[in-house]
Amino acid sequence: MDRIDIYRSAVLLIKRYGEDAALEAAARADDLFDECDLDGWQVWKAILRAIEDIQREDMKDGEQIN
Repeated sequence: MDRIDIYRSAVLLIKRYGEDAALEAAARADDLFDECDLDGWQVWKAILRAIEDIQREDMKDGEQIN
């Protein structure tokens, strides 16, 4: 998945689950890990990091979301 697709997916999850978006992404990543789908697990871990990045509250002045 491209970086832009990761962030698009993160935004969609935030719109759907709000503050619980990270929990949903983490649960999906865990499910895929348990199923030995390491490619899927890596994608969902990247989505989780993007959600955390977007929802971060401690951004410095002038800092942009990646």
